[in-house]
Amino acid sequence: MSLPHIAADQISLPHVLAALGDPTRLAIVRMLADSGNAPIACGGFAEFGSKTNISYHLAKLREAGITRTEIAGTSRLISLRAADLDARFPGLLDSILAASGEAARAHGPLPIPATGVLL
Repeated sequence: MSLPHIAADQISLPHVLAALGDPTRLAIVRMLADSGNAPIACGGFAEFGSKTNISYHLAKLREAGITRTEIAGTSRLISLRAADLDARFPGLLDSILAASGEAARAHGPLPIPATGVLL
C-alpha cells in the first residue's frame, strides 16, 4: 500500500525547486540518493529532528513528486523517485545533488539544531 502520489507527468519544476530549497529536505534527498535507491524507513531520518518535523518535510517531498512513500505494516518506507524526476527534468536531480555536495565539502554540512528547526 502507498500514500497518494502525483503522476510523473504532473511533477512541476517550481514545486521541486521549492521543496529542495529547504536544507533539511535537501539533506533527506541526499541520504536517499546515497542509499542506492533502497527505501529508508522514517526512523532513519531521526537525525534531522522530531517525528513531527520529519513527517512535515517528508510530506512536502512526496507532494512535490520527489519521493514515494510505501506503507509496510507500521512502517513507512521512503524512496527517491529519481527515474521519474530524470525523465521529467533530465539531469536536474544529479546537478542539484552535485552542487549541494560541493557546498558541503567546501563549507561543511548545514548545522541542524537539536530542535530539528533550521534557522
